[in-house]
Amino acid sequence: MPTELVQLSITNSVATVTLNRPDKLNALNGEMLDRLDAIADELDRNRDVRVVLLTGAGKAFCVGADIFEWSSLSPLEMGRRWIRDGHRIFERFARLPQPVIAVLNGYTFGGGLELALAADLRLAAVGVQLSFPEVKLGIIPGWGGTQRLPALIGASRAKQMIFSGARVDAAVAEGWGLVNEVVAAEELMARAHQLAAEIAANGPVAVQLTKQLIDGAEMASLEALAGSLASYTEDAQEGVAAFRERRAPQFSGR
Repeated sequence: MPTELVQLSITNSVATVTLNRPDKLNALNGEMLDRLDAIADELDRNRDVRVVLLTGAGKAFCVGADIFEWSSLSPLEMGRRWIRDGHRIFERFARLPQPVIAVLNGYTFGGGLELALAADLRLAAVGVQLSFPEVKLGIIPGWGGTQRLPALIGASRAKQMIFSGARVDAAVAEGWGLVNEVVAAEELMARAHQLAAEIAANGPVAVQLTKQLIDGAEMASLEALAGSLASYTEDAQEGVAAFRERRAPQFSGR
């Protein structure tokens, strides 16, 4: 059985998603994007999972999109499939009800940094380097980096990173607010699991509602919240009872 290029494991209400293409520094190809899409769907439906960890195998978190795959696409294929699929899948991770923690164990470049930006929190190992090198190839960040990065660290620093394509080390990234914590490499996963356990021990509904409020809940989320509240009112119970009894409801406003 071939090894999955993105692996999912769930232990004690914490899901770990591992990019597993270490020989290519976890560069994202179409198969990996499809797998991330399927995993996002599974996590979105799994109410037993309270926190998601996102990391990479080997010495990289992710060095971005596989240049050998996207460079062969036509402009229409690039726009209709590659760019749109990446945006949609990364947005799915950003919109998961559970908090997502990106655990940056190594190089985090381009599309890999855009994936990390879709997470709620980022932990980085000491010495990890982060960058948007796209301009060095004559292209631009295509999976949300131009929007998520300035929202996180401000327009000026985002421009510096993207315009120059230069690498930023974890210590600088922490000072800029790009990562939440910098941890010794040998302690990184332990710290990630500790933080995940702290979050998972709290009321999951409260945590998830807070995430939606901080992020600015989209219409579907707002409707879900309002619908849940409305369904538990006395008026809702009266409306259902009146329907079953074939009579006009007598609403009380409670």
